[in-house]
Order: sequence, then C-alpha cells, then structure tokens
Amino acid sequence: MVEKDMVVQINPDHDERFGGCFMVVTEPKPWGAQGYVQIPGSKGLAYYRCPSEAFVIIGPAVWVQE
Repeated sequence: MVEKDMVVQINPDHDERFGGCFMVVTEPKPWGAQGYVQIPGSKGLAYYRCPSEAFVIIGPAVWVQE
C-alpha cells in the first residue's frame, strides 16, 4: 500500500509525458496516489494523479519538497 512521502515510478505505457518518471506521493488515495514529479528537462515540479495500476512502489523518499 502506498503511503505519503513514498516514491513510485509511473508506467511508461500509462502516460507518454511522465511515463518512467519518479513521483513523490503527497496524498495516498483509494484509487491510487497524488504527488509531484520533476518536469523532464526543467527545474519545475508538476503535480500528478496516478491510478494504482499505473505505478510501482520504489520506497520511501529521503528528501521531499515542501
């Protein structure tokens, strides 16, 4: 089960923009998780909602954005 501040990796087949990206979970949801990813090729963050079947849990994050 995914928890706040865990890192998950988004399945590349789920989304061509963020597929393969690591997402830090900010809010576990019954359907999956909401969190943020580093925007590829940018210094910014994007907030993203992902269903549980479209990610795998990597583990706890050591550093998180506030």
